[in-house]
Amino acid sequence: MADNPLVEMRAITKRFGGVTALQDVDLTANAGEVLAIVGDNGAGKSTLIKVLTGVYQPTSGDILIDGAKVDFSSHAEAITYGIDAVYQTLALADHLDPAANMFLGNELTKKVLGIDVLDNKRMRAETERVLMERLGVKLKSLDAPTESLSGGQRQAVAIARAVYSEGLRVLVMDEPTAALGPQETARTLKLIQTLKAQGLAVILISHSLDDVFEVSDRIHVQRRGQCVGVVNTRDSSTQEVLGLIVGAEEAA
Repeated sequence: MADNPLVEMRAITKRFGGVTALQDVDLTANAGEVLAIVGDNGAGKSTLIKVLTGVYQPTSGDILIDGAKVDFSSHAEAITYGIDAVYQTLALADHLDPAANMFLGNELTKKVLGIDVLDNKRMRAETERVLMERLGVKLKSLDAPTESLSGGQRQAVAIARAVYSEGLRVLVMDEPTAALGPQETARTLKLIQTLKAQGLAVILISHSLDDVFEVSDRIHVQRRGQCVGVVNTRDSSTQEVLGLIVGAEEAA
């Protein structure tokens, strides 16, 4: 792994009133690796990634990119630093076609008689290009509403929207296979490996240890708002990770 992490989170603490959701959590993510974050519900996984992506601001602690401290006041600001997320809900408008979803809120336009109008042809072409060049995915039709796509295809559209940004360096994926069958899960895991091969740091939040052990390089384990261990996937086992998740050594 790289000597200099792409992203570091140092001693991150997040409190909501009297509740401490995160306590002195460290995290590192390297370019060209998949870092999995695992833990039971309430372990602090979602809060941690929301701090990383600018949705929440930490009560204390630092975030560094390429060794330089950064502060995000919003998710939009995190995106300008190359950090984005694809959440479990995907945030797709089901009634719109894939191209409209790809450019939702950032539509491409052209001048017609001096008036800005949507450049639907260019948006379709760009959607087709990004899906194929970045993800190796070709949809049978770009005209159908997104709700008619399979779960894996919908996931691909959401990922394509994130990676369309040339500056994207870190992609957080929250439970990407949660609602997918075996074949769609395999396709989505392949997409993750494709992004890794392109040099992105992929941070995978998942309850599926099978998926985690298939695609991750390292596993960061959260319990009760703290990081209780980080292991190299190839040197670890499901039993070891489960022990960290449930606190087996405390019960021993």
